[in-house]
Amino acid sequence: MEPDLFRFDDPHGFQRKRTNYFAWTILILFLIGLVFAAWLGSFYILGQPERPDSYRILKKLHKVEPPKRFALTAAPAGEYLSPKQLLARYSAMGPAELGRKNAELTRNFIRNFEQVHGLVTYVVGRFNIMAARELRPDDVFNPGAVALARAVEQPDLLLEHIFTTADEHDAKLLTPRLAMGLDVNFERSHDLSAVIHVERLPDGRIQITAIPLLYGSYAVTRGTGTFSLEPPADLNLAAGWPVFKGDARHTADVRYDSYREKLAPATSSLPIVGLPPAKTAPPPENALVRVEAAVPLDAGASPPAVPWRAAGSHRLDVASASRTTKPVAVQPSAPPLLARRSQAVSSPNDIPGAASPSPKVMRALPLDGATPAVAIASTTGATWKTFTPGRMPVGRLVDPAGLREVANNGTRGERVYLRGQFVVNFADGNRAVLRPAEGRGVFSRDARIIVDYPAGARLPEPGSTLDRDAQRPFEVTEVRRQDDGQLNVFVREIMKQ
Repeated sequence: MEPDLFRFDDPHGFQRKRTNYFAWTILILFLIGLVFAAWLGSFYILGQPERPDSYRILKKLHKVEPPKRFALTAAPAGEYLSPKQLLARYSAMGPAELGRKNAELTRNFIRNFEQVHGLVTYVVGRFNIMAARELRPDDVFNPGAVALARAVEQPDLLLEHIFTTADEHDAKLLTPRLAMGLDVNFERSHDLSAVIHVERLPDGRIQITAIPLLYGSYAVTRGTGTFSLEPPADLNLAAGWPVFKGDARHTADVRYDSYREKLAPATSSLPIVGLPPAKTAPPPENALVRVEAAVPLDAGASPPAVPWRAAGSHRLDVASASRTTKPVAVQPSAPPLLARRSQAVSSPNDIPGAASPSPKVMRALPLDGATPAVAIASTTGATWKTFTPGRMPVGRLVDPAGLREVANNGTRGERVYLRGQFVVNFADGNRAVLRPAEGRGVFSRDARIIVDYPAGARLPEPGSTLDRDAQRPFEVTEVRRQDDGQLNVFVREIMKQ
């Protein structure tokens, strides 16, 4: 008999090898743990891109898009908070809550506000620049400049505003324009500066970081040239927040306080920490404004008529579902005051998701110190959007008596229209000076109406009387009160002739 045929019956024959079940169990458990860790890690990295390590990994995997430029009518829906509201909200937060809020704010910015829970916070109000410097490679943003400013009517709130540019050359041109004492006014109708970080300082003040989502073009009302912004290509989150940190902020405080002391004999308008602010902030002598080149007006279809919401409400309303007007940028007017820009919509919430052409970008121009007191542009030859009677954008309607309230409280981020009967005192070039007619609530010696007319418009004859009702009002751009009580009201003709 062949012994190999029955080798398994022989106790001394071939022995089978045993399987090491313990080692296989350890290996399988290790692989399961590895998969579980990778699963959790992916959630950690994708869910917290605001962490420097997560952001760096996502950038290498091409899972993060660079910040993008938003059009005014396609920007994320938001809430517009004044300095008082911003200070009240963030000063009430504890350290843990503030930390969670900062993570959310930065995360929304990195994701280009595509997964926002709630509303984006936008800054409105007037700020005065304390200091500015060029952005460096060890900052969160680069290239560009950052300006540290103090709220004029709420000095416990500081704002560091980020201005990112295309290259370092533009950044060097931009920084000198952000001079100490320069006013920056953010309005709901024109500016979308989103809050992306909040810091509580050791002395109790709140410092917020904001960046303009429109990345538009800016100029200084007393100066020449413009500068343009570009979205940042990359973020250096390892640099940490805020951009103006302890020592730099302390130096800015000291220099700004010295600046205010020197300015005190000339004016007492700047607020002092610890003292209640004045009820009415004086108008700016010099300001940073957002400007864009005027575009040709098309003779296309006009927007629908503007109906009254209710009798006596003094507010205009438009059916947003049928509004098709596109925003038109204009040249600044009324030098050397704050320039206003005419837009067909008052906020991105008015027409959600509406298409809009990208804003025209102008390159930075060299700063010319030979003419520091010259306004950015004359209104002669300028043009802006005009409307047929009753078809202007939504806004608040006031008569001459209501100008005092506008002078005291500002426009509050709204469009303001002026109606009434006026006497023409002077007309030349593209500007006319009017006085309210007697018996209309404001004596003629108390208010002076300065009207800017678009290029080619026919000016009224001196001595004539103008009747402007709710269908044909002027658009108010600024109201300034002189020391003697005189109101200088700058308006613009927006009606087609």
